[in-house]
Amino acid sequence: MEKIFNNTQVAFSLKSDTELERAYFLFKLIESQPLVRIGTAVTNFALKAHLPVEGLIRSTVFDHFCGGINEKDCLSVVDKMFTKGVSSVLDYSVEGKEEENQFDAALEMTLKTIEFAKERLAIPFAVFKPTGLGRFALYQKIGEGKSFTTEEQAEWNRVVVRFDTVCKMAHDKGVAVLIDGEESWMQDAADDLVTEMMRKYNKEKAIVFNTLQLYRWDRMEYLRKLNAIAKAEGFYVGMKLVRGAYMEKENARAEEKGYTSPICHSKQATDENYDTAVAYMLDHIDHMAIFAGTHNENSSYRLMELMAERNIAKNDPRIFFGQLYGMSDNISYNLAANGYNVAKYLPFGPVRDVMPYLIRRAEENTSVAGQTSRELDLIKKERARRKL
Repeated sequence: MEKIFNNTQVAFSLKSDTELERAYFLFKLIESQPLVRIGTAVTNFALKAHLPVEGLIRSTVFDHFCGGINEKDCLSVVDKMFTKGVSSVLDYSVEGKEEENQFDAALEMTLKTIEFAKERLAIPFAVFKPTGLGRFALYQKIGEGKSFTTEEQAEWNRVVVRFDTVCKMAHDKGVAVLIDGEESWMQDAADDLVTEMMRKYNKEKAIVFNTLQLYRWDRMEYLRKLNAIAKAEGFYVGMKLVRGAYMEKENARAEEKGYTSPICHSKQATDENYDTAVAYMLDHIDHMAIFAGTHNENSSYRLMELMAERNIAKNDPRIFFGQLYGMSDNISYNLAANGYNVAKYLPFGPVRDVMPYLIRRAEENTSVAGQTSRELDLIKKERARRKL
């Protein structure tokens, strides 16, 4: 397989010299765990104290990792990326809400992004988090097999209605919807709810996509069982494949509560689990669709190889590669330049409300071995190329 991800001219073709320098500055900061911790603490303090820092945040980390403060604000970024064949997934990245009116607001925003996507070839997917539409504690209680109070049952019924409202509109508009994965102790309830949505809305093709976090060693068993159910009942399986975003939290909770961690024992085991899931889904691609969410170059090459071996077209609509906006442009833009389907997750929302997402992004980059240094190496290479 030709190594295409080293082409920095393609990777950074949309970045001006100024934007390239900003990216270098940000990843140099992120490279240092102490600086990330200090920066996080200072930013949180400044926002809570209502200090005038939003402009500074907006012009640096926010604009690098986010598309804008609202969906219309994102359109210039969406259109710009699509000139290079890279699609967008508008991601309303407001996290940690607990009130009914906030869940209703998230529902309305998700429906709005579906309407946006229907009108634009450049936006093939909508997305939402399960806890964007309902309280974490409700999902957890179901997963633990505990009974709801009358009030909780009514609250959960509203969560189900929100899910159904999104998935029905996605189906009616012909826009696929990605449902993000979260912590393991709430995921069982989310999985069951997403499966119900697949039963209803994936009868002709995959519209509703669940998420497999493959740093969990039990996820292949779940995928095989879901495949058997789908075959027996006659619906399609859509799945976003990722490694996972809550590893430290998962391991800490397992240790604290004395149960076996759901996380694979090593990075290699996680990588093997991911590649196994990709191969399994390609083996059943006649009734599955894949959104391969990965910043791992080897996994991307592996999927490319498997597609070639199976004579699957590069632009087969059932297979998308996905990366986060502001990261791994060398993968995204080079895949698109070579004819593959690619979409960037494009977070948006008010600066203050999106900060938990941005902080998590920075912390993940410091904890993933090699990610930040790879970004920096590519940026340095492009800077040198431009100087020549």
